[in-house]
Amino acid sequence: MHEGPKRPSPWVTRFLDGAEPDGSLLDVACGSGRHLRHALEKGFVVTGIDRDLSDVEDLGERGDVALIEADLESGRPFPLRELRFDAVIVTNYLWRPILPDLVGCVADDGLFIYETFALGHQRHGKPSREDFLLKPNELLEAALPDLVVVAYEHGELTGEHPRIVQRIAACGKEHRWAKDAPLSLD
Repeated sequence: MHEGPKRPSPWVTRFLDGAEPDGSLLDVACGSGRHLRHALEKGFVVTGIDRDLSDVEDLGERGDVALIEADLESGRPFPLRELRFDAVIVTNYLWRPILPDLVGCVADDGLFIYETFALGHQRHGKPSREDFLLKPNELLEAALPDLVVVAYEHGELTGEHPRIVQRIAACGKEHRWAKDAPLSLD
């Protein structure tokens, strides 16, 4: 069972508006479904994948939801590697072997929105093993050269749940942010 906030990540909500609202969205390690639920409210057709879907069982009967139970760390190929999505979201999860597959799942005009723990987080608790903490620039290296990075941060978030994170928002090369309608910085 996944722990963490029940509200969608502000990083995700900020950039998800850049995807077509009736598009397809993949939430990797979807946990409690906070991003699936947010995307459904915005009109997306969603796919959630996780090793434990018990927290999203209530979504299973909907026609605009696909739930896939899979252990992404089993060593088997990423089960959705041949599919493309208008948005791929990952939060609070890292399994390095599937990073290229996740980037590959982003449609040419799609979005890649990722936020998870980074080195230095050990002082705040778990995860504390370096295997589960991003190294400096690791998300940049995963996204480039296939995607266009529109925002990247690496730093400390303070507040109720302090943590060290790395996060990226990137888009496919045919997305409007990569062409003649860049992301507004206001």
